[in-house]
Amino acid sequence: MTDTAEIKTSNTETQSALPPEETERLTTEIVAALKTVFDPEIPADIYELGLIYKVDIKDDRGVDILMTLTTPNCPAAGELPQMVENAVASVAGVGVVGVNLVWEPAWSPDRMSDEARLVLNMW
Repeated sequence: MTDTAEIKTSNTETQSALPPEETERLTTEIVAALKTVFDPEIPADIYELGLIYKVDIKDDRGVDILMTLTTPNCPAAGELPQMVENAVASVAGVGVVGVNLVWEPAWSPDRMSDEARLVLNMW
């Protein structure tokens, strides 16, 4: 059984053998860690940009992340997944972190939060 935090625009869905308060703490701290990662070419964090599709917190505290990039030709493609892995691994209590880059569904500006739209002046 795993704890799944489906992250769309701050929607989370969880099911776990971990205590609910620990699941909530991990989810909150993982999201906070993801918000410290920025695409070097865009002044908004990857979470608010909608680049994180799924965070799966497993019962052994391992974390699997599905993410995308704004484009397959993104110059940061080589470094952003490692930055995400390092940020999430820094959360106390997190086990092994795996980051998988996916291209479906394709990212679009519709995935951005209002916060990202404000930062990028996209109203």
